[in-house]
Amino acid sequence: MILVTGAFGQIGSELIPALQNKCGKDVVALGHKNVSDGFDGILEVGDATSRECLKKIIEKYNVDTIYHLVSILSARGEKDPHFAWEVNMNSLNNVLKLAAEHKIKVFWPSSIAVFGPTTPRDRTPQKTVLEPTTMYGVTKVAGELLCQYYNKKFGVDVRSARFPGIISYKAEPGGGTTDYAVAIFYGALKEKKYKCFVRGDTVLPMMYMDDAVNAVISLMEADAEKLSVRTSYNLAAISFSAKELEEEIKKHVKDFVVTYEPDERQKIADSWPRNIDDSVARRDWDWHHKYDLQKMTEIMLSKLKEKLMVKV
Repeated sequence: MILVTGAFGQIGSELIPALQNKCGKDVVALGHKNVSDGFDGILEVGDATSRECLKKIIEKYNVDTIYHLVSILSARGEKDPHFAWEVNMNSLNNVLKLAAEHKIKVFWPSSIAVFGPTTPRDRTPQKTVLEPTTMYGVTKVAGELLCQYYNKKFGVDVRSARFPGIISYKAEPGGGTTDYAVAIFYGALKEKKYKCFVRGDTVLPMMYMDDAVNAVISLMEADAEKLSVRTSYNLAAISFSAKELEEEIKKHVKDFVVTYEPDERQKIADSWPRNIDDSVARRDWDWHHKYDLQKMTEIMLSKLKEKLMVKV
C-alpha cells in the first residue's frame, strides 16, 4: 500500500491520480487542512508532524511506500521560519524513523532552494556548494543529509530529486518564489494584466507538472543499484525569464499587459540557479523531459480557460 502525505498540495494533487492509474485503490491520501471535496480514493485526515498519526496509518494499511510531500515553501517559510522548520523537518524525521522500523521505501522532494548565492548559477552541478539563504532551503539541505544518513545507517531506500519551479493548472499558487510562473496565467485570462514580483530578466529553472510527476514515478521505479545519489538528484527541464514567458503568453492573449514590481522574493530568486546540470539523473535513471516553453504555455492557457470558464 502507498501513502501520500501532503496529498492535496501542488504535486500531490496530480501525483495521486497517476499512482491510482498504476496501482488502483492501493493509495492512501493523507491530508491536513486542504482536503479536496469529492476525493475519489482512500482518505485519511491527520498531521504528518505527529509520529503517532503516521504510525497508525502505516500499520492500519500495511504501508510499504511513502511519498512524503508535506512542505512549507520558500516565500511562506520566510514569513514564519520557525514553523517552516518544524513542519518540514519534524515530518520528514518522523517518516524516516518509521521507514527504518517498517522497511518502507520513501520518496521526498528537495528543491533548487538548496542552492544559494555562492552556488554556480549556470549549469549548476550535482555536487556543489549548498549555502541557501531561506529557511525553506535550509530545511531542504538538512533533509537531503538526513535522507542520506538514514540510507547509509539504517538501509532505508529513500529517493529524492531537486525540483525546479513546477507549473500546473490544477493547483493554485502555493507560496513559492517561482509561483509567478503560475499566477501570470491567471492574470492573463482573468484580467489581461499581471503585476510580476520578479524582474523581467529573472531566469529560473522550471518544469511542467506532467514532467514532474513522470520524474517522481521514474525515480521510484529505478533499479536501486543504479542510483549513485542518496541526497537528492539535480532535476531540470526548461529555463526562461519572466519576460520570455510574458511574450509567449502574448502570442495567445494579444492585449495582455505585465508590469514588473520586484518584492522580497526577488532576492530569493537571485540566489537560485538560472539553469541546472541534471546529467547524473539522465544517466542513472534515464530521466528526460517532454515539455518546452511553447507546449507548456499552450496547455496552461487551454486548461485554465476551461477551469476559469473564460473566453479570450
